[in-house]
Amino acid sequence: MSASFNLDGNSISIESTTLGTDYFKKERTIIALRVNGELKDLATDLATLDGATVQTVTIDSPDGLNILRHSTTHVLAQAVQQLYPDANLGIGPYITDGYYYDFGNIPAVTPETMKELEKRMKRIVKDNQRFVRRVVSEEEARKEEAEQPYKLELIGSKGGDAEGASVEVGGAELTMYDNVDRNGNIIWTDLCRGPHLPSTKFIGNGFALTKSSAAYWKGDQANDQLQRIYGTAWPSKEELADYQHRIAEAERRDHRRLGTELDLFSFPEEVGSGLPLFHPKGGIIRMEMENYSRKRHIQAGYDFVYTPHITKGQLFETSGHLSWYKDGMFPPMHIDEETDAEGNITKQGQDYYLKPMNCPMHSLIYRSRGRSYRDLPLRLFEFGQVYRYEKSGVVHGLTRARGFTQDDAHIYSTREQMREELSSLLTFVLSLLRDFGLDDFYLELSTKNPKKFIGDDEVWEEATRVLEEVAKASGLELIPDPEGAAFYGPKISVQAKDAIGRTWQMSTIQLDFNLPERFDLEYTAADGSRKRPVMIHRALFGAIERFMGVLIEQYAGAFPAWLAPEQVRLVPVADAFNNYCEDIAQKLRSEFIRVTVDTSDDRFGKKIRNASKDKIPFTLIVGGEDAENNAVSFRFRDGEQCNGVPQGAAIAHIVSVVNKRYNKPEEEKYEAK
Repeated sequence: MSASFNLDGNSISIESTTLGTDYFKKERTIIALRVNGELKDLATDLATLDGATVQTVTIDSPDGLNILRHSTTHVLAQAVQQLYPDANLGIGPYITDGYYYDFGNIPAVTPETMKELEKRMKRIVKDNQRFVRRVVSEEEARKEEAEQPYKLELIGSKGGDAEGASVEVGGAELTMYDNVDRNGNIIWTDLCRGPHLPSTKFIGNGFALTKSSAAYWKGDQANDQLQRIYGTAWPSKEELADYQHRIAEAERRDHRRLGTELDLFSFPEEVGSGLPLFHPKGGIIRMEMENYSRKRHIQAGYDFVYTPHITKGQLFETSGHLSWYKDGMFPPMHIDEETDAEGNITKQGQDYYLKPMNCPMHSLIYRSRGRSYRDLPLRLFEFGQVYRYEKSGVVHGLTRARGFTQDDAHIYSTREQMREELSSLLTFVLSLLRDFGLDDFYLELSTKNPKKFIGDDEVWEEATRVLEEVAKASGLELIPDPEGAAFYGPKISVQAKDAIGRTWQMSTIQLDFNLPERFDLEYTAADGSRKRPVMIHRALFGAIERFMGVLIEQYAGAFPAWLAPEQVRLVPVADAFNNYCEDIAQKLRSEFIRVTVDTSDDRFGKKIRNASKDKIPFTLIVGGEDAENNAVSFRFRDGEQCNGVPQGAAIAHIVSVVNKRYNKPEEEKYEAK
């Protein structure tokens, strides 16, 4: 048998049976092949690939990392069955940065269990067991998995699922993977689609178990409750350490923990999941965010509107949300019919909904009177409170809530204006995000979902083309998001990286030709004809709450002075200097600086530690020499101190830093003139 094929752009000829594991045995980073677009085990016989296009897959590539992590789940499952021989195996998919495996018929997983499993996994890796693929019939698979109820269910479905798929989709074939030792003995077997690493040795020492939780089979609460064990795997121990450092840093910055420590917000059980209460300090931050945003919107020519929290269901029938978005809305409130004194019905009962978005109401404002081309573009802006029925499992502090405030704008323009409007809008969005300290962006273009859209294909194609051209003209990297659009139009999403390299979806810009049609929106053109406006949906922060959560994590709670809820704290060395401190505080307040004086009974050292713990930008220390010289000592958040600063110079510096909205700690430092 011989074959000629294209390998990584080069023409290759193979004269006889040659396994990829032998052909690439000196290339330790190559762990799999992609043959005509399909991932295959490295042990594939290259002589069977005549005419194929073949690409090598390295362990550090996205595909390679997925294969590494999925292979590590098999090692985990083998270790679990060593410890609990009667364990029932569920699914074991790779996920972002890691993997998990679900197990039934095992006790609750403890930290001690995790340590024991890691020890066993390391021994399995060291044993250098080969992963060997084997095609089986359904009858053979059922016989081999007779004691595994969840595997039998997957075999019966002939399909697996999106997360861990044990069976080839469509039932073309069933495959088992055997773990084989150096002597050719089968040590352990699992029903799986693959592909896998050539052997466990390729896993190395860059893996760890991270946590455990309860889970339901196939995610359905009506099914069995299982134990889910999570882990992570990387090509090297150093990369594992880097990942663990990032996770530790993310935990240190977790906005939920910092929100409690800094007394910014809370989620009382009495209120409900995903519905935050903002405390005074959190309220200050939110006020600053909103006030600055309002100023920028006034400069950009927006008009401010306000709309109610609830509305009749008919409005969302017109917009299409009840057809396409009902699962994301809270159930309706039924308002009974009204009757007169004689009991005659004067008004039929109505279903009212908490609004999940503001666009239908903004369209009613547009439609409230006649519009001319001279009125366009019309930019309507609102801090609109909306409500979405998020599932409990996805609610996550401020960043995924059930009640939140969108900084929502809807822009109505002519078709001739839309390209320029979109371009200037994207510039405005990026500028405002930079003002809050985010400056590392890329864009995503979300296109039509063929199963979930309204309107004509031609309109969608035009809207998508215009958005793509505007995005590319920005000079930022543009990533496709196939089928990710809302039902009414394509969108650009601004993706921003934070201080530790995580990506957050920020602003969205959606181009919509459909809602103006559904709401019968018109304007009078220059020639007197009636035309439809184009509608642009835009949420800049996305949600005030979510953006605050991002900023808390971006700054690890140490907000820039202009955003900090407490900008200055005065700490007298002794009570004798309290009045002097109060005098300085009053002068700062007259400049609209948020300041407190620590007159507590705490010792001086503890007062300084408290200011540091509370992440105060400027701590002003006052002792006898300072009071005598009408001065203060600056202490900054990094512990650096500048003594003997004249009172007037200190106040001027603080006011200047706040008014200039500096975002970097080094810009807050005082330098003697």
